[in-house]
Amino acid sequence: MTRRTEKVMDPATEVLSVPRGAYRMHAEVVPGDGPLAVLMHGFPDSTRLYDRVLPHLAGRMAVVRFDFLGWGQSDKPHGYPYTASNQTGDLAAVIDAASAALGERRLVLVAHDASGPPAIDWALANPDRVARLVLLNTYYHWTPALRRPPAIALYSTPLLRTAARAVVRRRPDLDRRLYAWQVGGFIRDTEVREQYVASLYEQFPAARPAFWRLNDDLIGAVLSRRRRIPDIRAFKPPVRVVFGAQDRYLNPRVARQFADLFPHSELQLLPQAGHYVQVDEPELVADAIAAEHL
Repeated sequence: MTRRTEKVMDPATEVLSVPRGAYRMHAEVVPGDGPLAVLMHGFPDSTRLYDRVLPHLAGRMAVVRFDFLGWGQSDKPHGYPYTASNQTGDLAAVIDAASAALGERRLVLVAHDASGPPAIDWALANPDRVARLVLLNTYYHWTPALRRPPAIALYSTPLLRTAARAVVRRRPDLDRRLYAWQVGGFIRDTEVREQYVASLYEQFPAARPAFWRLNDDLIGAVLSRRRRIPDIRAFKPPVRVVFGAQDRYLNPRVARQFADLFPHSELQLLPQAGHYVQVDEPELVADAIAAEHL
């Protein structure tokens, strides 16, 4: 593990270069007492999704946030098999690196969107290391309530996705507009929306191979994980389900199904928040991550 200290959000933040085979992943660690919160992003975004949450976690717990391989500031190897299962390996590598930097401690795993499968897979394999699991507008297995956002459906439906990808390769202006329309719809506040969409899209073109490959994997990933339902029903650590209620895709029905499935769960629906719940309601999300009891 290569380590260097650098100012990112504040002087206490340490940047880690995390080895993942022949590649490197970008992670940022903020030391603190108690358990370690592991903040995970989905697609099509990056660790920047937690910029508004971090100030509300300061002084309350240790934090690590990171870009999955293929995203943000992490390496983007050509031809790499970007899948939910390989992202579980990414998560394991980051946990090992953060534990080496801060000392081994119990973990608060925070999953959003496409990081649900790797986060839950890792938690099911390592329940004794989990202080709690926090699920933010995410998914794991297929349910009738689950809805793909239009852009995700466009890029993950066989046959249709091939034509859609060919079009955006030729029309980057169309790609930018589609991204702004879809991702912009995930954020409530106009000013915040403009800032986030611009900064996230700046990172997105280089991450497009990971985005497309994860879309290829999406349907199989959610269908195959139905076999893990008995393991979920036996999962002992507490689970906090915190969803923005205005999300039409990863919606309140999905949240309630999560809460019903895990045996020790708390459900909190934030009525004014949408899909990017940590952007719309950063203080409430930080409370859900850090608080022992809501």
